[in-house]
Amino acid sequence: MIATSDAAKRLAKRKRADAMFRLACLVAAFLGVVILVLFIYKIIADGISRLNWNFVTDKLSSRPGRTGIWPAVAGSLYVTGLTILIAVPTGIAAAVYLEEFNTRKNRVTEFIQLNIANLAGVPSIVYGMLGLAVFVRWMALKQSVLSGGLTMSLLILPMVIIVTQEALRAVPRGFRDGSLALGSSYWQAIRYQVLPSAAPGIFTGIILSLSRAVGETAPLIVVGAAAYVAGAPKNLGDTYTVLPIKIFDWAGEAKHGFNEDAATAILVLMMALLVLNSAAIYLRARARLRR
Repeated sequence: MIATSDAAKRLAKRKRADAMFRLACLVAAFLGVVILVLFIYKIIADGISRLNWNFVTDKLSSRPGRTGIWPAVAGSLYVTGLTILIAVPTGIAAAVYLEEFNTRKNRVTEFIQLNIANLAGVPSIVYGMLGLAVFVRWMALKQSVLSGGLTMSLLILPMVIIVTQEALRAVPRGFRDGSLALGSSYWQAIRYQVLPSAAPGIFTGIILSLSRAVGETAPLIVVGAAAYVAGAPKNLGDTYTVLPIKIFDWAGEAKHGFNEDAATAILVLMMALLVLNSAAIYLRARARLRR
C-alpha cells in the first residue's frame, strides 16, 4: 500500500514538472511571437509611406524623404550573384568529394571535416578581417565588388558544404548500389541518382545560406563597402554599397526622415528574403515531385 502511494506521488510530481515545462515553452514562444509582431508593425508603420517603385529605382541622395536605394540594391545583387557563382559549385563539389569519394577516412580528412564544422560557427566579422587581409590588401583588389563577393563566399561556404553533406547522407545506400549493379560508373550513380534525390535538402540549405549573406553587414564594412555611392556599380572592380549597410547608416542619422528611409529599406530587404525563402520551398517541392 505504501509503495503504491509513493508511486502515485512520483507520478503526480512528474506530471506537475511536465505541465510547468509546457507552460514555460508556451510563454517563451508567445513572447517571441509578440516581439516579432511588434517589430514588424513598427517597421511597417514607419516605412510604408515611402514604399514605392521610385524608392527602389532612384539614386541615393543626401536629402531624407527624396532618396532612393538603387545603388545599394545593385550592389547587393552584384555581391550576391558573385557569391552564388563561387560558393555554390565549390561547396557542392567539396561535399560530394568528402561524402562520396573519400571512402578512406584518415587524419587529414578528419581534420578538414572538423575545421569545416568549426568555420560554420565563426562570427562573420572574422571573415571580414580575413577578406581585408587577403583580398583587399594582399591580392590588391581594394574596396571592390570582387573583394566583397569573395569574402561573402568564404562566409557561407562551410554552411553550404555541411548542408550538402547532410542531404547526401540522407539518400539511402540502395540508390548507389542499384545504379552500380546496372552498370553505371560511380560518378554516374552520384550524378543521376544521388544528387537528384538530395536536391531538396541542397536547394533549401543553399538559399538559406544566401539569405544570411544578403543580410550581413559586418564583413562588408570591414572590407570597405561604402555607406554612400553615387551610382550603381558597373563592373567587379567598382566601389559599392549594399542594402544592409545603407540601412545601418540611415538608422544612425539624427534626422527623422532618414529613419523612415531606413524602415522602408528594411521592408524591401524583408521582401527580398521572403522571395528567397519562397524559392527554397518551391524548389524543394519541385525536386520532391521529380523523385
